[in-house]
Order: sequence, then structure tokens, then C-alpha cells
Amino acid sequence: MKKSFVFMLAGLLMNASVFAFTDGTGTADKTYQVDPKNSSIVWQAKKVTGSHEGHLPISSGSLILDNNKLKGGSFILDVQSLVVTDVKDADMNGKLTKHLKSDDFFSVEKHPEAKLVLTKVTATGADSYNVAGNLTIKGITKPISFPATVKMNGGKVMAQAKVKVDRTHYDIKFRSSNFFENLGDKAIMDDFILDVNLVAGN
Repeated sequence: MKKSFVFMLAGLLMNASVFAFTDGTGTADKTYQVDPKNSSIVWQAKKVTGSHEGHLPISSGSLILDNNKLKGGSFILDVQSLVVTDVKDADMNGKLTKHLKSDDFFSVEKHPEAKLVLTKVTATGADSYNVAGNLTIKGITKPISFPATVKMNGGKVMAQAKVKVDRTHYDIKFRSSNFFENLGDKAIMDDFILDVNLVAGN
């Protein structure tokens, strides 16, 4: 009788370990590498008299999915190669681009890259999520959160998000009305938007 009980208990423990192994250890995780050529990040910044926009290239990145559900990820942004697209005059475009790369803004000589690391992902629907992460710009890391849509399409991961960034959190205070007075129509808004469209595959 004692032997039967021991064998039964051993069998239950073995079954329990099997269930734990297949249901809670992340064995279904898959990492998908971001395709920089087919992905894009469009930045938009507003000022009192209008707005500017352009592209912020992605150097590399990955998305982690568990059973086709977003679980994590990280991205490197090539700030040194950012471009302005709304200013058509070549001379004015060059001046604005140079200014954005200067110490007034992104200090690209000292900090050529920015980085985003996802720290928490909460599903809010079939393909929708609330995403939290740490964003590093100019060597300064701050928490950030935003909604995102992530879904599978033909074996590839398609991800979209609009990320609002407060530039003053990263020591970018040029013409911020929260730090300088009497700017009038020369003020630049603190928030800028990153419109993110990612394509990732195995």
C-alpha cells in the first residue's frame, strides 16, 4: 500500500512538472529581427508658427513574441542620420538638420544613437497593447509608455505605435516655454511624436 502511494505521488509530481514546463517557462518565445529597410519612424515636432517632420532611421531591433503575442523588444535608433523632409529648400533644410544634430537638440557627435527597451507589455485587445519601456536619448534614460498594435502577417511581425516624447526630459530645452520666458512665437513645444511602423522577421 505504501509503495502504491509513493508511485502515485511520484506520477503526480512528474505530471505537474510537465505542465509547468509547457505552460510557464517561455518555451514558445520567438525573437523577430526588425527589418530597417522596410521599417520607418517618422518624427514630428511642433512650434507656435508651424511644425517640422522627418525620418529617424532604425539601426537594429528585435521583437519578442510568445505564441504570437508581444512580450518584449529593444531598438537602436540612428539619431546621427535623422533627416528633415518637410523643408524643400536645400539650404534651409541643411541648416535645420545641422541645428537638430547640434548640442541645442540631440548632440549627435556625443550621442549618435538612442535606445528603447521594452520593460512591460499588457494586452488590451486581440492585437493591441499598452507598452512600457526605457527610452535613452543623449545618454539619459527615462521611463515611457504608449499604446501599440502588433500582429502577425505572413510570417512577419507588423508593429505600429505613436510615441509621445517630452524632449525636456532628455536635456533638450532649446526654446521651451517651460524654461525660458518671453519666447513669443519662437517657442517650440516640448513634446514631439515618433510615428513608428516596424516590420520584423525570423
